[in-house]
Amino acid sequence: MLSRPTIVVLAAGKGSRFKGSAHKLEQSLGDLSVLGSSLHNAIESHLPVVVVTVAALAASAAQLVAPRDVVIVPQDEAGFGMGYSIAAGVAASADSPGWLLLPADMPMVRPATLLAVAAALEHHAVAYAQHHGRRGHPVGFSAELYSELIRLTGDEGARRIVARYPAVGVDVDDPGVLVDVDTEADLAALRLQGQAARARQAAAD
Repeated sequence: MLSRPTIVVLAAGKGSRFKGSAHKLEQSLGDLSVLGSSLHNAIESHLPVVVVTVAALAASAAQLVAPRDVVIVPQDEAGFGMGYSIAAGVAASADSPGWLLLPADMPMVRPATLLAVAAALEHHAVAYAQHHGRRGHPVGFSAELYSELIRLTGDEGARRIVARYPAVGVDVDDPGVLVDVDTEADLAALRLQGQAARARQAAAD
């Protein structure tokens, strides 16, 4: 299989644990938003990218990816959730040789990590990134699991599929595979990390 699976960026969650004035994915993180940072890293991998989001965030997504690659799903209705979003993203890229599921609230996952998990799908049905033995994202699925992925519904996501098939962990030197933005404290910590990194870079220059 050609190592060109599609990255499905999952950006349709309500983000109910985040109590800020705007959706957590619209919060600033350096020069981009949280969503923009996740999309930027996905695009930098040079793999195909599809974004699954809600109408309120579609314009933000379309600033970085082609409108045809933005899949809009309903929100706040029974029967819709992570599983539904995964199914919609996979169905929108049905010809892909596989899919990497990347939550949009994980803006620190590096492009090299995405490529490493993509490469693992050449030989495995399911692959996921792990850092120091801890399982993280993205999680990848080969094309043979298409029919199961597009039947997903509700909030459980793809956990049952992962449990049914042998999955390989891809060791990466990328702590970002474990970092998501669920709360204001999470966002503040990432902003501080970014400021420290920029200060180190400025000192080196």
